[in-house]
Amino acid sequence: MSEAPLGWLGIVRLGLVQASLGAIVVLTTSTLNRVMVVELGLPALLPGLLVALHYVVQMVRPRMGHRSDVGGRRSPWIVGGMAVLALGGILAAAATALMGSSVAAGVVLALLAFTMIGVGVGASGTSLLVLLAKRVTARRRAAAATIVWMLMIAGFIVTTGVAGHLLEPYSPARLVAVTAAVSAVAFLVSLLAVWNLEGAPSAAAAPPRQAGRPVFRDVLAEVWADTPARRFTIFVFISMLAYSAQDLILEPFAGTVFGFTPGESTQLSSVQHGGVLLGMLLVAAAGSAGTGSRVGSLRMWMIGGCIASAAALSALAVAAQVGPLWPLRATVFVLGVANGAFSIAAIGSMMSLAGADGESREGIRMGLWGAAQAVAFGLGGLVGTAASDLARYLFGAPGIAYAVVFGAEAALFLFAARLAAEVARRRNDNAAILFS
Repeated sequence: MSEAPLGWLGIVRLGLVQASLGAIVVLTTSTLNRVMVVELGLPALLPGLLVALHYVVQMVRPRMGHRSDVGGRRSPWIVGGMAVLALGGILAAAATALMGSSVAAGVVLALLAFTMIGVGVGASGTSLLVLLAKRVTARRRAAAATIVWMLMIAGFIVTTGVAGHLLEPYSPARLVAVTAAVSAVAFLVSLLAVWNLEGAPSAAAAPPRQAGRPVFRDVLAEVWADTPARRFTIFVFISMLAYSAQDLILEPFAGTVFGFTPGESTQLSSVQHGGVLLGMLLVAAAGSAGTGSRVGSLRMWMIGGCIASAAALSALAVAAQVGPLWPLRATVFVLGVANGAFSIAAIGSMMSLAGADGESREGIRMGLWGAAQAVAFGLGGLVGTAASDLARYLFGAPGIAYAVVFGAEAALFLFAARLAAEVARRRNDNAAILFS
């Protein structure tokens, strides 16, 4: 008999783990970033490279997923990953404080800390998604993905609000103390959230016994040889590259072309995030209406979200030429809705495709896709800003430069939509939809 599916309470408990993960990460990627640049006067390139390091380290996700497949349990990897992440967060704060007296020593400690952060995120995040994939019914997958990601966003908001209040007045010692407190609470919440959630694996749920321990390289080669899995990996990379490339150029675009003040451009980001939230809720509601219905098809939302994102980015390319007469806020809101819809549909589809072959390969598949996403996010900001600078150098006018970059991102989303359409059918070509 297979393991019982997770109810809504179980899904929320896993969402609390994701919120805890986000709480630690947001301090290390935003608060520590600001302290290094503003309070310590260090080059902005330093925190940028440290954040990129924590993404690069997540290339180990497939190996971690494979190890959890072999063991058959995910909770130890979630708890262990959160422990490494929490310790990495504390060390990152200590490293930042140390930079005030010795930059070299602080940087060395920061390299270790952000490596631990990447390892912790990879271990806990991958296993959490695998547990969702294995224990959530098809009808609830879109709603489950939305709940988990909304709780992560809530973790961002609560942590930045509370930590920001506690950090006043700022001092290096207070920074370390607040970060340590957040990390400790996040680990404790995660530990309680997964306590007895998975239970002991049943004989049916445990991975089949094999003559020898499966070799990671061989298993990875098998997964990569599977056409749907390989195409979905490329889809995740391309779509997330397009998704993340817009983050660092949208506000400068609004200020340069539309004359927005810093406050107005920040509000524009809030408009976009509101659209993302609406897009997530739309997919969750549609998915709960029934996976057999066309409106509830994750495949339709994933492909449609990519196409709509491409359309919104094309509109921004036009806006770059038209200027202040263009309805920028409405366009950015539509972009947010499209981004939110495609991302939640992609996560739900990922959960379906992870165990499609029934061969206990969920962990390595999810790890492979998580690694593709991490690399895409690490490259996205760099590619977006570098492309913007290069286009401005080549074409001179800022409007043309931004139009070229937005147009390129739109093309990436259209390519991602094509990949999503191709991967949506089983490899035996029987036209059965994998995640309709």
